[in-house]
Amino acid sequence: MPPISMHPGRLIKAPESFLTPAGVHAVIQEGKQGRRGFLRGAFAAAAASVAGPQVMAQGNPVPTEGGDPHIMQLPAHATGLGQGVATLGYGQPSQFEINLQRRQSPGLTQTTQASVSFAPLQSLFGIVTPSGLHFERHHQGWWDIDPSKHRFMVNGMVKTPKVFTMDEIMRLPSVSRFHFIECGANTAVEWANVAVPTVQYTHGMLSCSEFTGVPLITLLELAGADLKQGKFVLAEGGEGSSMSRTIPMSLITSGEVIVAYGQNGEMLRPENGYPLRLVVPGIQGVSWIKYLRRVEVGDQPYATKDEAVHYMDLQPNGQHRQYTNIQECKSVVTTPSGGQVLLDQGFYNITGLAWSGKGKVKRVDVSVDGGRNWRAARLETPMLSKALTRFNLDWVWDGKPAIIQSRAQDETGFVQPTYQQLRAVRGTRSIYHNNAIQSWLVQENGEVKNVQVS
Repeated sequence: MPPISMHPGRLIKAPESFLTPAGVHAVIQEGKQGRRGFLRGAFAAAAASVAGPQVMAQGNPVPTEGGDPHIMQLPAHATGLGQGVATLGYGQPSQFEINLQRRQSPGLTQTTQASVSFAPLQSLFGIVTPSGLHFERHHQGWWDIDPSKHRFMVNGMVKTPKVFTMDEIMRLPSVSRFHFIECGANTAVEWANVAVPTVQYTHGMLSCSEFTGVPLITLLELAGADLKQGKFVLAEGGEGSSMSRTIPMSLITSGEVIVAYGQNGEMLRPENGYPLRLVVPGIQGVSWIKYLRRVEVGDQPYATKDEAVHYMDLQPNGQHRQYTNIQECKSVVTTPSGGQVLLDQGFYNITGLAWSGKGKVKRVDVSVDGGRNWRAARLETPMLSKALTRFNLDWVWDGKPAIIQSRAQDETGFVQPTYQQLRAVRGTRSIYHNNAIQSWLVQENGEVKNVQVS
């Protein structure tokens, strides 16, 4: 078996296929393709601006005669003096990993201030997203705020309204917890039967970090909040959009909601809300208010502009679901996935991520034949509540077309739905909360592309 290499992936054109149950059999036989319009063209254009696909096995075999020169001849780093410690500055990745980066979707509306960047899930390991690769979603751009001038206020149904400085908040008892954050619109384009080429674009508005801060309940208690009559909290950000969201008090009194200043062992990055952001485990990312400046205790939902007009789910009967906060159980295979290429038959490790806004992931099953047969994947530690869980499955590819899927189940018994099951309830006009099973088509030539199995 040739050595496996995970070179940072680059976009290739990924024509879309949408498969009925009968079509699954057909694609296993011949790997048929389809066509789409605007987004497909946008991604094809983006693909033309960069080089080839991510590969999953090296094409140059190890020499059998004379030995591998990379072993037989000592390289410079084995015989010379290396560089001194990096005593100054911030540590940077290897020069050979510079292609691993967040990317903006060419299919989204382009503005002078880009609003979304996607995390490169296909090239990440474990469950933690490096801070510099954490996905971004902005409604009025990001700011680098002077923490000495930032203030956090608590008002509303409280005995004594409070204003905290950063120094005062960081003196309080803190907690550190791992949690995923997912934009409610993650995987949104798939609702419209548009297949973007890679997992970075289908699922990349997802990240997982260790967050450090003060439980919000602690700050409310310091202000004497009315925890009986106060059923909700309004959280407000300090950027130009004044992003505001209603948070149920039941989430706060459980101690889960954190006013966070730390991420992955250091202070938050500016694009992730420095110096303060709200962490609301299991809830869609728009409620994780960045540049947090105020919370107000109230006795009813606030119906802010981003709750009464945006971030609602359009139902088949024309009505809207409002306050649809929880991110349901979901999973995705990240390798092999769209844009990658299997260069030879043989063993591969199928790997991916699973998560649930209702608690721990209990089980993940993987199929390589479009959902006709399933095998239980290995769940790797740590398996934490409302955090990403890494799964792996051994697979020997025989060189024939295959359709790879994953299906997660959480500790409540909820099972990730197929597109047919999801659309039977939600219709086809939604944008948010798409947690349907994702399918990747491995073609005979080894190229992996995005398809939908209905």
